[in-house]
Amino acid sequence: MRLESPSISRSCAAEAVRSGDIRSAAFRLDGPTRRLDPRTHAYRRDIADIALAGTLFAPHYAAPVLRAATASTMVRTAASHAAEASSQILPGEGFAVLDLAGDWAWGFSRHDHYVGYVAADVLGMPIQPTHRIAVREALLFSEPSIKSPAAGTLPYGTRLTGEARDHFIETDGGFVHKRHVAPIDELAIDAVAVAELFLGMPYLWGGRGSGGIDCSGLVQVALAATGIPAPRDTDMQRESLGEALPEKAALRRGDIINFPGHIGQMVDQSRLIHANAHWMSVVIEPLADVVARLAPNHDRPILSRRRIES
Repeated sequence: MRLESPSISRSCAAEAVRSGDIRSAAFRLDGPTRRLDPRTHAYRRDIADIALAGTLFAPHYAAPVLRAATASTMVRTAASHAAEASSQILPGEGFAVLDLAGDWAWGFSRHDHYVGYVAADVLGMPIQPTHRIAVREALLFSEPSIKSPAAGTLPYGTRLTGEARDHFIETDGGFVHKRHVAPIDELAIDAVAVAELFLGMPYLWGGRGSGGIDCSGLVQVALAATGIPAPRDTDMQRESLGEALPEKAALRRGDIINFPGHIGQMVDQSRLIHANAHWMSVVIEPLADVVARLAPNHDRPILSRRRIES
């Protein structure tokens, strides 16, 4: 079987061949092909991630080529801007490219292995980040002065490379004030406090904080800021995050509440913070109110209550 490694642009394809990036190899399946979750296992009828060789059959296997987002972009279920968004990658985050066709790259996000298509023109070379944006939205100035024109904005969690210059961090794209960044290895202490930064942000299906955010995106981003990796979707988070609480256990700040197709975090014993389509926003409201809205349509408005121990 041929092992294919895509390049990020057509102009790079020839160089990939010259450099030996495309190789030949043979694989043997150890057992029958088994069903894998296509959200986190990159395979299609025509191609699959080389990591799956020996697990499932594919006509071709591809070795991932690492790239990084140069701007926020949606991860989509098909190679079209009209296709449904399933997630979002933020500036500086890695994306492993397995196939490039036309203007679209297919692969997976490095932080959670979520599979999909992204516009190829927002992918650049990987970076070695030194800082991350630690506020909901940071201004990118054209000069190291708050009086200079703002060249754009960067969302929470953006990974960037830069050096200190006066009160700013100088990056290739401009200057970010030091008040708006944290060292890349500095973790937040309170995931709920991170989630609270997004209060009032519009609900966006697939969003992770650039222009909007969804319920599982809010949980994922908030936990990641404290060093706790979380999968992308609500069902994945329900199965993997924390430990189940006894039904009568008192809730506390940070507890995860799982609903049918929804998730949120407790702010305190009685209130929940969540991104939701009812209010089309990130809000804090009584958990009892959320349960009351769901009860007419669900026998079990709360599927589980889980606690992540620090």
